[in-house]
Amino acid sequence: MPLLRLRDIHLAFGGPELLAGADLTLEKGERVCLVGRNGAGKSTLLKVISGQLNPDQGQRELSPGTRIAWLEQEVPADATGTVYDVVAGGLGDVGENLRRYHHLTEQIAAGDESAMGQLEAAQKALEVEDGWVLQQRVEATLSRLDLNGELPFQAQSGGLKRRVLLARALVQEPDLLLLDEPTNHLDIDAITWLEEFLQSYRNCVLFITHDRAFLSRVATRIVDLDRGRLTSWPGDYQTYLRRKEEVLEAEAAEWERFDKKLAQEEVWIRQGIKARRTRNEGRVRALQAMRRERAERRERQGTMNAGIQQADQSGKKVIEAKHISVRFGDKLVIDDFSTLILRGDRIGIIGPNGAGKSTLIQVLLGQRNPDQGQVKLGTNVEVAYFDQLRAQLDEELSVRENVGQGSDRVLVNGEPKHIMGYLQDFLFSPERANTPVKALSGGERNRLLLARLFTRPANLLVMDEPTNDLDIETLELLEDLLTRYQGTLLLVSHDRAFLNNIVTSTIVFEGEGKLAEYVGGYDDWLRQRPAPVPTAPQVAPPPPAPAPPRSTPDPKPKKLSYKDQRELEALPLRIEQLEQQLDSLHQQLADPALYQQTPTQITEVKQAAAKLETELEQAFARWEQLESRRNSSI
Repeated sequence: MPLLRLRDIHLAFGGPELLAGADLTLEKGERVCLVGRNGAGKSTLLKVISGQLNPDQGQRELSPGTRIAWLEQEVPADATGTVYDVVAGGLGDVGENLRRYHHLTEQIAAGDESAMGQLEAAQKALEVEDGWVLQQRVEATLSRLDLNGELPFQAQSGGLKRRVLLARALVQEPDLLLLDEPTNHLDIDAITWLEEFLQSYRNCVLFITHDRAFLSRVATRIVDLDRGRLTSWPGDYQTYLRRKEEVLEAEAAEWERFDKKLAQEEVWIRQGIKARRTRNEGRVRALQAMRRERAERRERQGTMNAGIQQADQSGKKVIEAKHISVRFGDKLVIDDFSTLILRGDRIGIIGPNGAGKSTLIQVLLGQRNPDQGQVKLGTNVEVAYFDQLRAQLDEELSVRENVGQGSDRVLVNGEPKHIMGYLQDFLFSPERANTPVKALSGGERNRLLLARLFTRPANLLVMDEPTNDLDIETLELLEDLLTRYQGTLLLVSHDRAFLNNIVTSTIVFEGEGKLAEYVGGYDDWLRQRPAPVPTAPQVAPPPPAPAPPRSTPDPKPKKLSYKDQRELEALPLRIEQLEQQLDSLHQQLADPALYQQTPTQITEVKQAAAKLETELEQAFARWEQLESRRNSSI
């Protein structure tokens, strides 16, 4: 039986239906990517699947006992306390008791005996709720995702917060894991880690993403949400694109035939007397049905009709940086970096979150002075800057006011254009153009920033994370625009496919303030980067010089002594006993009853297990050594 099945789901919020007869089936072991345009209703569909939202019509069938967990796009406002607190919070009321018990044991371990009474009460509460099993699950999940439960959650990076929230979802042991844009604001290392994790995940995953590389590596099936309908596409992303294009072409051809026939029938009905004389009432009814069908037709959302305005050509040298260094307190962010950026270069900037990518851009543009070194901008450089924080937008003003800045017209390639027509090129309807920025979605804000950016001619375009929240079709249009752009481009992005398709070279933050330049995009950097240097082993003192060779033959290997022979015979039994003892301790560690004991008792069991593991390794090593000596002497 499927984990989940949706049958003929309908849902609307006053306008056209977001879900218009949607059907979906999800099976265990699938990794399904949900794709669709911004505003198509993807996040709404996840809410229906999770049970947070009831449809207007249709059935949601869930296999008995199926657990669902959802990783949302935004960090919840109530996610406070330590990493342990946030992860345990995924278990509801039991999680609250676990958090209290966890902190009380820490207080007692620190010498605060006054918490003993509260600890006893917390233990009893957990016994009633079978909380010891869940405590073990929380600790196992933290270990699995390599998280330190004692760190404060709010002090962590955006990528680490996403990992903690994923742990919070996984601790529920969901049969169905829902992920809404899981790669947003993650750096490449975190995205790669998430890919590897999901590839080994055994239950069902349904995720929304605009990251094409992530989609290609993770998804086993693609489900497309288009005008309220869901269509399943087995196979990889490229197969989906090809088959989707074929379907749209067939739809366009069918609509063209329909519209032609409708136009012919409209001519017939306007003949008036002739039409009535024929008394063809069936034909009239058929025309009325065609009119209704045409009125109900839902056109696909258009694509941006944007263009980048080219300023006069800059000088050949655009930016020259010599031996620049930047510090934040004791942290060296940029260490003695030099570069020469020439007209027409398209340069990607790669590095972990917090490495200093935005700082590098500010230094190169002259917005911030380096602590050492110098930066020189070339002649006739006109800069347009896309800011990932969207600080250039006024939240209280409308869309048209942010772009027009008091005027009803903008200049596009030297020609005036009405602001409403210009905004329609960026998919803003007249109603949406008068909406305050604070009411826009993330994708709409990015489109607005692009609309504002492209009103000004530029020969140096700087884009800091422009792909966040854009749907794939808009992202591919932006990719095409940047590929055809004749000026110079500086691009900060964690989107590997975007980097591969656009940039001609990359500047990479390689740690400890060191930056290096490579030819090509992301995949080219992977091929060129130096292999990690293994930790050098400790150098043993040189052996004594060998004695001169003798003419006498080498002595035969020494036979085992009587004592060694007896030891070898006894070792298999000793190894078996150690394995049995270790297995017994492992069973204790897996028993929830152990965690009702004092922290000291739990620690003693863990230490005993570690000691036995060491003894077992030593016994195996000794047995191999003696067995090797015995065989060589035969």
